[in-house]
Amino acid sequence: MKNLARRTLLQVAVLAATALSASVALAQTPIVIKFSHVVAPDTPKGKGAQRFKELAEQRTGGRVKVELYPNSQLYKDKEEMEALQLGSVQMLAPSLAKFGPLGVKEFEVFDLPFLFKDDAAFRGITDGALGADLFKKLEPKGIKGLAYWDNGFHQMSANKPLHAVADFKGMKMRIQSSKVLDAEMRALGAIPQVMAFSELYQALQSGVVDGTEGVASNFYTQKVYEVQKHMTISNHGHLAYAVIVNKKFWDGLPADLRTVLESCIKEATTYANAIASTENMQAMDKIKASGKTTVYTLTAAESAEWKKALMPVHQEMESRVGKATIAAAYKAAGFVPAK
Repeated sequence: MKNLARRTLLQVAVLAATALSASVALAQTPIVIKFSHVVAPDTPKGKGAQRFKELAEQRTGGRVKVELYPNSQLYKDKEEMEALQLGSVQMLAPSLAKFGPLGVKEFEVFDLPFLFKDDAAFRGITDGALGADLFKKLEPKGIKGLAYWDNGFHQMSANKPLHAVADFKGMKMRIQSSKVLDAEMRALGAIPQVMAFSELYQALQSGVVDGTEGVASNFYTQKVYEVQKHMTISNHGHLAYAVIVNKKFWDGLPADLRTVLESCIKEATTYANAIASTENMQAMDKIKASGKTTVYTLTAAESAEWKKALMPVHQEMESRVGKATIAAAYKAAGFVPAK
C-alpha cells in the first residue's frame, strides 16, 4: 500500500510539474500579431508598421512578436478584410475606401473629391468626434479601429496628359472599390476599373487600364512611373489608412499588454503621419529625376474646371454616405461648398 501511495503521490507531482511547466511555457511564448498590408516596406505605411513592431517588441519585453507582411504577401485588397475577421491575421492598415464594401458606407466620405484643402483639414475629421464614431461602426463587424494614418493627396497618372476634364473621356482608370471614386471617374468622363493594388503595375504596363490615381510614395515604390508617361498634380483626393485589429483578439489580450500596445500604436501613428508629407515630396523628386514621367501641375483655371465637374458627386453620394455624415465632415474639415 505504501508503494502504491508513493507511486500515486509521484504521479500527482509529475502531473503538477508538467502543468506548471506548460503554464510557464505558455506565459513565455510570445503573442504573435500578424500585420498584413498591401504596400512596400519603404512607404509611410510600411515604415509606420515597422515602427510599431519595434516599439511593441521592445516595450512588452518579448511578450509580443509582430510579423510584418507587406506588398500583399499574404492577402490582396479584397481578401485581407475577411482574413482579419476570421482571425487569420490580427492587424491591417487598409485604405479607408475598403470599408464601404464591408458595409460601413459612411467611410466613403473620405473619398469625396476636393473635400480637404490641407492635411490639417483631414485631421480635423480623423482626430475628432466623426473619426471616433466611424470606428465604432466597425465593431459589429468584429473589427476594432486603433488609429488613422495619413498619406497625403492623390494625384492622377496616365499614359497621356490629363489637364482638362475632356482629357479623361473614355480613359480606363483604376480605382479602389468605392462608389464615391466610381462616381468621381464617371463625372470626369472616364471608365472606372476596380482592381487590386498588387495587380496595378502589370495592368498599366499591358494597357488593361490607362491610368490611376494615387500618391507619389506609392507611385515610386511600385514603379508606376516606369509604365506611365504622365502625372498630374491635382490634389483632388486624399489617401489615408486605418490601423485595425481583430476585435476578439484585441479584447482577449491581458489588460496591461493592451495598454502598452495602445501607446505603441499612438507613437507609431505620430511617426507615420509626420513622415508622410516628406516621403511623398522625396518620391516626387525621384519620379521627376527619372525622366520617365512628365509631371504637370494644374493651373488655377484647370483646377477650377475639375472642381466644377466633381462637386456634384458630393450631392449624388448623400444617399449612400449619409447627408448627416457629409455635413459633419464639412464642419470638421472646414469645407464650405460653393453656392
